[in-house]
Amino acid sequence: MEIQVFTMDSFTNLPFKGNPAAVCPLAHELNDDLYQKIAAEMNLSETAFVTPINPSDTFTSGSRFLLRWFTPTVEVNLCGHATLATAAVLFQYKKNINPTLVFETRSGDLAVSKKKDGYLMDFPLNPPTQVDPKEFKDFIRVTVGNLPVQGVFLNTNMRKLMIRLSDSCDRAMLTGLNVDPTTLLAIENEGKVKGIIVTVKGSADHQPGYDFYSRNFSPWFGIPEDPVTGSTHTILGSYWSKELGKTKMLAYQCSSRGGELELEVRDDGRINIGGEVVTVLQGIIRL
Repeated sequence: MEIQVFTMDSFTNLPFKGNPAAVCPLAHELNDDLYQKIAAEMNLSETAFVTPINPSDTFTSGSRFLLRWFTPTVEVNLCGHATLATAAVLFQYKKNINPTLVFETRSGDLAVSKKKDGYLMDFPLNPPTQVDPKEFKDFIRVTVGNLPVQGVFLNTNMRKLMIRLSDSCDRAMLTGLNVDPTTLLAIENEGKVKGIIVTVKGSADHQPGYDFYSRNFSPWFGIPEDPVTGSTHTILGSYWSKELGKTKMLAYQCSSRGGELELEVRDDGRINIGGEVVTVLQGIIRL
């Protein structure tokens, strides 16, 4: 059996930046064990498997597809950068004729449309709830050390803990964090927290005027640090929209690769996430 595979860098217009995802278009579904083995072999933060829902559809004519995402160790419920990458593959290489594609996923229907520069995803919004920092003091210590913290928040749906640094901190302090994934795993093994987001307010003085910065650590999913995470911006976008009093924002995730996300929080409880995609590899998996 031969499976076509693409490696796409999402949320960037430069190769080797943004977040790489592998995309495998499949004529029909495979078994979960094989999905997981392929994802482990690709060894990227996510590998996406996309199949037509209607047997009469092709990747060129169809508008609805089944989409699943696997890290090297587990299947996940929501992934932004691999969804963006999948849409780019279907639009660019399969020459899909529809202006919008809808993916049926574990998180419901996710739509992706073409725009002038890149693509626009329609995602659910995941507001966080403020929590007592004392309950998560070990996470805070291991993640941000002695940096001042302005607030700690939890989204129970995604099991993501969000730590907001004080406004006295800047991007350089966030970038300078050195987080040990092994220590994080030792703190939490009950499943209450499956990822940590650290964020700080942006500065309008520095072009292009990012509204906020973030980093994302998910060793519980086999990802010590995710380079650019669309799904966590369903949390970050909800939070910062209220804090900044604006619905349209420009965000930057400042991992070593880095990536830019355009956000728009909507009145219907959803969020538009926009970004560009670059192809870095095309190939065949032979089984």
